[in-house]
Amino acid sequence: MSALIEPGQLTHESKLVWLEDPEGLDYVRQSLDRLSTRSGKPAYYRDGRMIGYAALGPGSRPSRASGTFLRRVFWLLPHDRDGAPDGLYASGAPSEAVDPRTVSPRVKGYKTQRSEGGPESDAMRELGLTLPVD
Repeated sequence: MSALIEPGQLTHESKLVWLEDPEGLDYVRQSLDRLSTRSGKPAYYRDGRMIGYAALGPGSRPSRASGTFLRRVFWLLPHDRDGAPDGLYASGAPSEAVDPRTVSPRVKGYKTQRSEGGPESDAMRELGLTLPVD
């Protein structure tokens, strides 16, 4: 879950790779997956689709126990707002969701009015600002 990701777990991220343009998405789900490589597109086994993933720098070390790397993966399920706008997440968002505009390498991102399904005020849009949602 997004809320369980600690900033220290993201220190070796070198870049984020987006498989889809996240600009049109209100939110993406993010998780830390154990993967066999530092970079490259990981295998994807969830329902729905992978939106993007993090690549790690050369200084990252694999787990001694498993030989795997913890990397962020961004994804959506079929019942998420982009595929079912009037569905379960017409308002609100899953616990692991973040606004993709708030995510960058080594920064976990956060929920905003947009990701929660609420309208941003005209003044906020004009200023290009969003408020974090606690």
